[in-house]
Amino acid sequence: MFPLLKKLIRTGAGRTRFLMAVLGLSVALLLILSAVQLQADYHSLLYSKNSQDSIANFLVVNKQLTAQNIGAAELSPADINGLKQQPFTDAIGQLTPSRFRIYAHGEQIPFSTDLFFESVPDEFIDVTSADWAWTDQSQFIPMIVPNMFLDAYNFGFAPSQNLPQLTQDVVKSLPIQISISTATGNVNYYAKVVGFSDRISSLLVPQQFMDWANKRFGTGEVVKPSRLIIKTKDPGNPELVKYLQEHGLKTDADKTRFSKYRQQVNMIVNISWVTGVMMLLFAILIFTLFIQLTIASCKEEITLLVTLGTAPRQLQRFLMRQFFPPNIIITVIVLVAVAILQWLMAGFLQGKSIYLPAATSYTTFAAALLILLVLWLVNYLTVKKYIAQAR
Repeated sequence: MFPLLKKLIRTGAGRTRFLMAVLGLSVALLLILSAVQLQADYHSLLYSKNSQDSIANFLVVNKQLTAQNIGAAELSPADINGLKQQPFTDAIGQLTPSRFRIYAHGEQIPFSTDLFFESVPDEFIDVTSADWAWTDQSQFIPMIVPNMFLDAYNFGFAPSQNLPQLTQDVVKSLPIQISISTATGNVNYYAKVVGFSDRISSLLVPQQFMDWANKRFGTGEVVKPSRLIIKTKDPGNPELVKYLQEHGLKTDADKTRFSKYRQQVNMIVNISWVTGVMMLLFAILIFTLFIQLTIASCKEEITLLVTLGTAPRQLQRFLMRQFFPPNIIITVIVLVAVAILQWLMAGFLQGKSIYLPAATSYTTFAAALLILLVLWLVNYLTVKKYIAQAR
């Protein structure tokens, strides 16, 4: 009798309902697994080693200057502690400014200018140099210069003043005389550029020198910091941008410019999730109705089988073998389709210097297994329920 039941399930109206259920489940699975894979790709773009940007992941933060806080734009302990406690902050450091007047001039290249120094803890510096150290016995003050300063000199100042353009190696070889103004006169030191930075747009000196010089040449008063540097995994995090705006803080807009795009991408991914879940629920409903109608159409045969002594559990196992294997086949086919799409997208984006893993994420496979478990449970409960009703 089981072959007769199988023939009834696969013919006539049963076949049409079956094809509708297969189509609905296929579309739903494709949407959901694609959304899971997109989320994995999204995470890879943000946090993989290939995508990490040592410049963008460090943000210099200061108060937004307004007419109300001119002359009082220092950061309070509450401002600093608030930033420290945010989930997007991995580390935070203070930029310490010089509290004395500095005048510099070159001996081999004729230039002279007023300067200001800043210092920052070494872990926030993107320059590695054996000369980046200072003691009161040192022969020179090591400096790190922003690359933008050298570009401004080479392509702006030097041509207008008939001065030679300089390479980084030449600048590093030039001695620079530093004059620090004090109440009793100028104190002279030699300085040397030991590196160039793209991370912090300020003239940096070692923290040891800054602490010593501020204590010796500064006013002596304790001054609150006005700039901080924070390390973050994701400078485009919308929560980071929102926090800075709400607390009157600002940073380099170029480093956070992807925030608005992140919000749009988040919305698209969320819509994919919602659409996929709705389609899955709809597909489960179709399968449930398909099982219900199929068993109802075979009610007489099922009743006869039970009357002849067929155990309900044996009948249930037979029906599960008819209804559940197509779910496995659909899931495998959809996984293969997602894997092919992922491989094609990774190859396409690699040509645009955007690197994604070509392999499908393990979270996509985990999601597929979870959905299969849900489908098995739905099939099992539905078959059990309607066999009980048909008896």
